[in-house]
Amino acid sequence: MSEEFPILGLENFHTSEAAEICLLNHVTHGNNKIKTAHSHDFYLFFLVAHSSGTHTIDFVNHPVTDHQIHILLPGQVHQWELQENTKGYQLMIGKKLFQTFSNHLSFSPILYFKHPVITLNTESFEQLNYEFKQFEQETTQAKPQWDIVLLRSKLIALFIEREMEKSFKDLSALKNNPIVARYINLIDEYYKQEKSVSFYADLLNITPNYLNILCQKYARLSANTIIQNRQILEIKRLLHISEMTIKQIAYELGFNDQAYFSNFFKRKMGVSPKEFRDKL
Repeated sequence: MSEEFPILGLENFHTSEAAEICLLNHVTHGNNKIKTAHSHDFYLFFLVAHSSGTHTIDFVNHPVTDHQIHILLPGQVHQWELQENTKGYQLMIGKKLFQTFSNHLSFSPILYFKHPVITLNTESFEQLNYEFKQFEQETTQAKPQWDIVLLRSKLIALFIEREMEKSFKDLSALKNNPIVARYINLIDEYYKQEKSVSFYADLLNITPNYLNILCQKYARLSANTIIQNRQILEIKRLLHISEMTIKQIAYELGFNDQAYFSNFFKRKMGVSPKEFRDKL
């Protein structure tokens, strides 16, 4: 199989007793230009104090301005071009550790399709910036208290969750039904092998019809559409970044019939996989 886009782990940035948590002060350790798109196997929260430029997340360009929080989930492909005097913090939390946080379902892969960037008001920015600074102060101690580091990570996640709910009402509605959030997370885990709503309904111990009703109400999408959107996103990633052939991409994502795969993509995107790749 041809090489896919690079996937970076936390070991690329940091090694310590708290191997699942890393904070970078962007001024001293940040890279202002990431021209080669790549993905991470961890959660990344980028607090922007001062900057301008563009952050491309899953091939959507997001303008970068002062007082923002950028949320990257494991697997998302990104690159950015930021001004040279960018200031901020990057908090990286390992996937397994983050999933122990009580509010981890609020950071559902629904963000893949909707809200990776939040603009903060002055008060919210100052609160978050204070927490990041306290986090940095603790981790730069001669003997950091890693329990404090973990608690501050959870606190930062709670602050960000609150800002998400204030900014985006659909995410607040999603939180009111954790079954839908769990469904979306299960899709992210099994979408390559399983394309049937009934498979996920069985895991959730509900009927496919009831699952579809919940998705329509809380995610404003049908249960099947959510599966298809996740598949389309991954196809676009592989067409854009990888050197895999269209046949290899189809096989990688569980499509045994290349013609069906191409028709599925064209029905959703309006162009064939080849036409999509040729336009890049």
